Amino acid sequence: MLQNQLKAFCRDRRGTVVIYVALAMPVLVGGMGLGGEAGYRYYNQRLLQHAADFSAHTAAVRKYKGDEKPAIDASALNVAAASGYENALGTIAVNIPPASGAFMGDNTATEVVLTETRPRLFSSVFSSEPVVIAARAVAAVTSTGQPACILALSETASGAVTVTGSTSTSLVGCSVASNSTAPDSFDMSGLGGFLTTDCVQATGGSDENQNLTLMDPDCPAPVENAPPVQDPYYWIMEPDTTVIPCQTIYPGANTSVGKPNQTTTVTPVDTWTHADGTVLPVMRFCNGLDVKGDVTFDPGLYIIENGNFTVSGTTTPQMSGEDVTFYFTNGGSAQIGASAQLNLAAPDDGAYSGILFFGGRNDPEAHDISGNSMSTLTGAVYMPASEVTFTGSSDGSNGCTQVIADTIELTGNSTLAIDCVDDGTNDILIGQIISIVE
Repeated sequence: MLQNQLKAFCRDRRGTVVIYVALAMPVLVGGMGLGGEAGYRYYNQRLLQHAADFSAHTAAVRKYKGDEKPAIDASALNVAAASGYENALGTIAVNIPPASGAFMGDNTATEVVLTETRPRLFSSVFSSEPVVIAARAVAAVTSTGQPACILALSETASGAVTVTGSTSTSLVGCSVASNSTAPDSFDMSGLGGFLTTDCVQATGGSDENQNLTLMDPDCPAPVENAPPVQDPYYWIMEPDTTVIPCQTIYPGANTSVGKPNQTTTVTPVDTWTHADGTVLPVMRFCNGLDVKGDVTFDPGLYIIENGNFTVSGTTTPQMSGEDVTFYFTNGGSAQIGASAQLNLAAPDDGAYSGILFFGGRNDPEAHDISGNSMSTLTGAVYMPASEVTFTGSSDGSNGCTQVIADTIELTGNSTLAIDCVDDGTNDILIGQIISIVE
């Protein structure tokens, strides 16, 4: 009988499932844990990639605007952190140009690489080493854009570009751009001014009227909330005036050259060596400069300090010069009236290629640049810290004139053109698109 009971017990399978489940449970729980951990890692990876994309795009925009590397790095980090990146858990690298990939070595592209080091969960059974996740993104300009010849660099000013008075301004083949975020970044709310241009782009808003004519069919109205436009000359080094002697051959509180109704030629008497090794003819006027009569400036760099740069004469004074750059610092200011005839051209190569008037970046002076209907200015009026009033009847229809300043006011009758082939200027481009390319 006992033998039969043992046989029956051995044939009974009713408790086997419990044993199998008990043996399999650790494997099942571990598998579910590893699957959940893998999903969590994938989620973190996607968040990190999202942060890298936004960070790279921001870095590219700041680079395009002309910011220095430390400012670009700070912006990239701030945006990455706001997008979910935890800086305390990893590293960030901003590479200009990219250090890897299809855009490696391309100075127009910006690469951001993010890493985060996170502890293991269930997988700690197999390894005690933490998990390092990484994400990489590259952003670059993917649309070349269109040329502009007026650019206000101020980031906050109301009416950074203002069209006012009885202005009738025509911009041939070029547009207007304002980097200000103000609601009236571009302002022609007055009823007197007329402006014809290809397009208007503002980082902030636009306050225009019926006197604005836009010639580009793809720009039927001013473009608002646009990305800022890069300062085309942000990298140009200012001259070191401390090593250049003041001019003493024209003594007086207000230095003057020339005489009314006479012709005079000004030739630089000193030299200055640029950081790139170029030796430039230079002349430094430490008490302003009043040009009288007809004066021709020989090629070189002319420094104006501590006073106004004016043009005067009994009839129509003329100021001429090829391959010239006028640099304003330490209180120097251009005050050129509408009676003068200006025939000036910037160098088309070299250290100050394309720059006709250059205002110091720490010199927020007010400059008034006019000229009669026969005037031609070839090159850039580059006053990054200053207010520039462009007036008179300056005819640049056949030349190459750019106006780049902190703020710009157009108040006279003028025609500016952007036919700058072989004139040495750098392009001011609007409508460029920055995209993630990797």
